[in-house]
Parts: sequence; structure tokens; C-alpha cells
Amino acid sequence: MQGTMQLWIYGAIILFFLVINWIKVLKEYERGVIFRLGRVLENPKGPGLIIVLYPIDKLVKVSLRTIVLDVPPQDIITRDNVSVKVNAVLYYRILDPKKSILEVQDVHYATSQLAQTTLRSILGQVELDDLLSERDSLNSKLQSIIDENTDPWGVKVSLVEIKHVDLPQEMQRAMAKQAEAERERRAKIIRAEGENQASAKLLEAAETMSKNPASMQLRYMQTLLDISAENSSTIIFPLPIDLLKGLLGTKKDG
Repeated sequence: MQGTMQLWIYGAIILFFLVINWIKVLKEYERGVIFRLGRVLENPKGPGLIIVLYPIDKLVKVSLRTIVLDVPPQDIITRDNVSVKVNAVLYYRILDPKKSILEVQDVHYATSQLAQTTLRSILGQVELDDLLSERDSLNSKLQSIIDENTDPWGVKVSLVEIKHVDLPQEMQRAMAKQAEAERERRAKIIRAEGENQASAKLLEAAETMSKNPASMQLRYMQTLLDISAENSSTIIFPLPIDLLKGLLGTKKDG
């Protein structure tokens, strides 16, 4: 009798620990893919309290949150034969937990490797200028290709961003010289346009003064006043004969 009682006690203890081990709690962002005797159940479980009949069942947890993947720098030779290092960041999440377990061995590692190879392949088809100036279109193209290839794994790629393009030192110097030359060219064009406009205004003023001699005389006098105001020394300023004739003529007329 005593031996039977001990067996019942041992059995109850074992059953208690089994039941405790069967009870699992999944968070709101988690789903559980359950394999029963090697065969996956139809629908993932969770969130909340679920029962896993260990050792008959095996639970694989899958997170549905967005994952930020930092793609390491990749050595890329552009279409115009410039060697650069480019890194990127990838945002993706798992939409189908069942596919992410059944269709690929390690979905996160596979997505990382696919992102690296796609980055090298796509950016190797463009020239350096396009790589630096057309990032938005390249990001969209990378996102579309990676998303299409990860769709069978139950993965949705929402965003791909090129973070940094590391140029060789000689290329950086060449681009700096090119930028400096471009700034000088624009400055010369602006100066030339300014001189052209100033010449046009001077020509217009000269034509106006030539039609009205009195305005020429007033301008001449204004110049004398400006010089005397700026310098206290005595200035000998020759008067043109035409100006004197004009002044005298004006006086006689008065």
C-alpha cells in the first residue's frame, strides 16, 4: 500500500511538471509554429496562452516585429570602372511565420545574404554620378528586387536605404577639383553677366546725356562735389571748353 502511494505521488509530480512545461505564453508580436510528430500544424498559434504537448510537439517562436538589418560595406565596381564601398540598411518583417520556417533554413541569414548580393549586382550596373545623385530610384529598385525574392519565405521588405558611399582618395580629390572648377565657371559667368548689364546701363546713360548737354554738365559738377567731399586736399580739375561754353551760354541766356 505504501509503495502504491509513493508511485501515485511520483506520478503526480511528473504530471505537474509536464503540465507546467506544456503551458507557453506568447507575446503580442510573437507567433508559434508547432510541429507535432514532425508535421507542422495548419495555423500558427498565439498570442497569449497556448498548450504545447511536449515531447510530442515542438514549438518554434517567430517575431513579427520590423527588423533593421545593417548591410555591411560591399566592394563595388561601377559601370565606369570606379571602385567604391557601399553599405545600406534594410527594413523587413515576417508576414507568414509558417513559410519563414518551412521554406528557408535561417530566414534572417538568407535575407542578409540576398541583400548583399543584390546590392553588389544592382549598383555595379550604374555609373558613379548616378550612384551619388539617384539614390531614391536605386533604393526603390533594391527594395523591389529584394522583396520579390524574399516573398516565398513569407518576408516583406518595406524599405532599403543606401547609407554611405566610400570613395577612393584620388577620386575624392578629382571630384573636389571638378567642383572647384565648376564654382569658378559659375563665378565667371556671373561676373560677365554683371559687366554686360553694367555696360548696357552705361550705354543707355551715355545716350541720354548726349541728347541733353545740361545733364552732362550736372554730372560733371556732381563728380567734383564727390571728390571734394572725400578728400580735403586741393584738386586741380580741368574744365572742358564745351562745358565752359555751355555754362557761359546758359548765363547769357539768363
